[in-house]
Amino acid sequence: MTILPPEPNLDALRMKLARLRGERGWTYDELASRTGLSRRTLIEIEQGRTTGSLPTWHALGHAFDVPLGGLFAELCDGHTPPGGENR
Repeated sequence: MTILPPEPNLDALRMKLARLRGERGWTYDELASRTGLSRRTLIEIEQGRTTGSLPTWHALGHAFDVPLGGLFAELCDGHTPPGGENR
């Protein structure tokens, strides 16, 4: 029997992006300027139409001064993260 990992909580990840942007009062244009990403890409991530690539999230992490681990921790919302039982 194969035990698969739980699905990542992509909604929590996109909501974290929206929350970080909102806390700073940044428009999509402002965040696009700070990351080099397109406004359309940012909108599509926040609206759940795409998840973005690792380089995209790397750029977002730098713009918000948040390590990737801090952003991606949201993926485990609703289930125990790997190694979480031993901590």
